[in-house]
Amino acid sequence: MPQQPDISQPQTETRAAREWVKILSQYRESTVRRSLFELAITVGPFLTLWVLAWWALSVSYWLTLTLSLCNAAFILRLFAIQHDCGHGAFFNNRTASDWLGRVLGVLTLTPYDVWRRTHSIHHSASGNLGRRGIGDVHTLTVEEYRALGPLMRLHYRVYRHPVVLFGLGPGYLFFLQNRIPLGLMNKARYWFSAMCTNAVILIALGVMLYFGGLMPILLIFLPSTLLAATAGVWLFYVQHQFETTHWAEEEDWQLHDAALHGSSYYVLPGWLQWLTANIGIHHVHHVHSRIPFYRLPEVLRDHDELAISNRMTIRESFHNARLHLWDENSKRLLSFAQFRALPG
Repeated sequence: MPQQPDISQPQTETRAAREWVKILSQYRESTVRRSLFELAITVGPFLTLWVLAWWALSVSYWLTLTLSLCNAAFILRLFAIQHDCGHGAFFNNRTASDWLGRVLGVLTLTPYDVWRRTHSIHHSASGNLGRRGIGDVHTLTVEEYRALGPLMRLHYRVYRHPVVLFGLGPGYLFFLQNRIPLGLMNKARYWFSAMCTNAVILIALGVMLYFGGLMPILLIFLPSTLLAATAGVWLFYVQHQFETTHWAEEEDWQLHDAALHGSSYYVLPGWLQWLTANIGIHHVHHVHSRIPFYRLPEVLRDHDELAISNRMTIRESFHNARLHLWDENSKRLLSFAQFRALPG
């Protein structure tokens, strides 16, 4: 049996989840100098690797592919900066954050205004069984799954299979689904966001095609973006899909409890934590989303309770890919094998 993730809640129950909001508010201020520095050390390597990969087309396709796959890490980091822009955390000036987010949205294939709205819904409804459907990984309860017919059970099992979630899903999400404002189809501003982003992406692809033919698209753009998308989907999954995560019916759901207990602390090696812009410190982020990513480690250094709460190592996180159903009785996310062992 694989080692079970040691994700426990009692350590932080000595302090109410709502109380953490006030405590963590002291970390919410960003600094322009630090934000610009973080942007520069992300955009710089991203552009450098793109140039080197394009140059390498005349040397070796394998070298080009290797460089493009390395660049996926910086696309992921750009997405994390875009994520902070969406929360108004990267710059104190909201307008500056939004316009930077829109520019980065072209590089990450993510219409910024659409994503900002759906991600806001995710934060306001995470763990709420009555408000599933936008900005989350589709999750059924044990009783809901029991009520399904064979065909719908198969549909859900296919959707939750790792090959679909982490193999087919990222490409579908970033290359196809992000092209329209899914979930916000009745609002013109979100169509405008999606179509403007799409137009700039098409122009960029056209320039690549004109000057370099298909190879820059096939060996640089597609592999780097797809690998970054896959890593991003995995990170989002393990941040909320773990055995003792938090789900509740709407009448019992509390925003701050869901934020603190329904998000993990993904413990990564220092270099991976840097490349992912500390997004693994997700429980702190959900409690106070205005904290800039570069200040999240300060919170853990200053508050031991949060540093030991909801911890999950990389090895432990692989277990989560087999958890699919929320059991409202045991308050645990179960595998299909565990579901079959339940009475009734």
